[in-house]
Amino acid sequence: MHHFRGTLLLASMATLFACTQVQEDDEQEPTTDDEAIVLSTEQIQVELAEEPRNARGPKLSSPPAVSAAPAISPPSFDSYAQPEQETSRFDNGEDNPVFRSLDQPVSTFSADVDTSSYAFARRMILKDGRLPYSESVRVEEFINAFDYDYPLPPSASEPFQPSVSVFDAPWKNGHQVIRIGIKGYDLEPAEEPDSNIVLLLDVSGSMNQPDKLPLVVKSMNLLVEQLDENDRLSVVVYAGSAGMVLEPTPGNEKTKIKQALGRLRAGGSTAGGEGLDLAYSLAQENFDPDKVNRVILATDGDFNVGITGDDPLEDFISRKRDEGIYLSILGFGAGNLNDQLMQRLAQNGNGVAAYIDDLEEARRILVREFTSSMFPIAEDVKFQVEFNPAAVKEYRLIGYQTRLLNEEDFDNDEKDAGEVGSGHTVTALYEVVPTNADGWLPERRYDERAVEFDPSAELAFLKIRYKLPGEDTSKLISTPITPDMITDSPSGDDQFTTAVSMFAEWLAGSSYAPNDGSFDDVEQLAQSGKGGDPYGDRSTFLRMVQAAREIDAAP
Repeated sequence: MHHFRGTLLLASMATLFACTQVQEDDEQEPTTDDEAIVLSTEQIQVELAEEPRNARGPKLSSPPAVSAAPAISPPSFDSYAQPEQETSRFDNGEDNPVFRSLDQPVSTFSADVDTSSYAFARRMILKDGRLPYSESVRVEEFINAFDYDYPLPPSASEPFQPSVSVFDAPWKNGHQVIRIGIKGYDLEPAEEPDSNIVLLLDVSGSMNQPDKLPLVVKSMNLLVEQLDENDRLSVVVYAGSAGMVLEPTPGNEKTKIKQALGRLRAGGSTAGGEGLDLAYSLAQENFDPDKVNRVILATDGDFNVGITGDDPLEDFISRKRDEGIYLSILGFGAGNLNDQLMQRLAQNGNGVAAYIDDLEEARRILVREFTSSMFPIAEDVKFQVEFNPAAVKEYRLIGYQTRLLNEEDFDNDEKDAGEVGSGHTVTALYEVVPTNADGWLPERRYDERAVEFDPSAELAFLKIRYKLPGEDTSKLISTPITPDMITDSPSGDDQFTTAVSMFAEWLAGSSYAPNDGSFDDVEQLAQSGKGGDPYGDRSTFLRMVQAAREIDAAP
């Protein structure tokens, strides 16, 4: 029915979002022990200034002044700011077209390991009881939200070992699916580099909701547990202005870090650009070429004071990436989520863009997949597939609409592409039409380029280009996709990926998706491919499908 695909209210980049200021009670004493003390950023800075510096930490210049406010007790649930009018922004591009192999045999795209689109949809369906906005659904992020049993490479020097299978498309007779998968080299604990992390936390007034700043603090506490004495963590916050609330601190000083996080409160407008500038300056002061130097931004929305335009922000982050400082972005809450900007900034910063809707998702991103999120094993990862007209008449790439590259970009080492972390899996699906089958496109009257079907011919040729961390010259992995990769018994992972892609394309309103979502087929395929499911991720997907069926059937 797709009645949920209304028009989003889109705000321009320069629009100033109204932020609800927390009501303060000057007479109330701050709480202690079990309740977190909520202080202004200036008060936290005063406390830290009175503490002795760690001898191993560099002395920093004084942070900029931020507006002070009296200490207050944590607000009750009822006092949290109410969600504002929907101003979220998303972009999933346009449906990839169908191509004739004779006309355009080469398909090129960048790797994408982000999962924010899937997490946002899960929240909408399972918690809000609504189908997600079609513009928010990026099919590849649904597929890549799950781990797959692809072969691991033996060493970090060649971080991928391609896995390919070909099987009948469950949604279209006569069509086939080519599934391409890689799993990044999984670093051993002794191989994991140390980290120089700057947390950049949005504490503007709109963050004063249970699923925003309180969840940010809990999520960052999970991150802190993954650090040790060789790591350094700093905290910068921004609201009406930006300030440092925790100087670079060894990762084993967990109490000190958690106390600083627990004293944050929300209030003010959103000086996101100024916060980025301060966070990168702090990362640069403590830069260590032997560590992973990364800014992690946690926010619910936009950047509306300071570096405001999309292009200036992207240029700024790209320059810092080239200097060795990366950016990852974690989105929280809803209402004014600028997912569109988050995606572009994370891409330019060689980082991931994730959406955290509850503590379990925070645990997945920051604990279960900590090494994947933090430690890159390959940069500028690109895929290129050349189809053979003797075997494949037509094809379409499923998803990756916002990650498409020109053919010439593949060999251009100056062209930025996706980063893949330790143990990350990346999956891409193509729907193809064999040369001897009926396809999407009609026959042409004047096209005399007849190609006979050759059942023994290669279907396509796969190339993967990547750079090892810190290197400027890319390396190449290539392999033919041959008829012996065609199977009548797709694996559990094959079945699960096709189930996820069918569901995601339906949510996205793709012209290639069945109108009714094919819920029975999706459930059957997902159940067949569920496997061991140690963390329950695939079971949760099945619950999403069942809930979406009920929502779609509702009058």
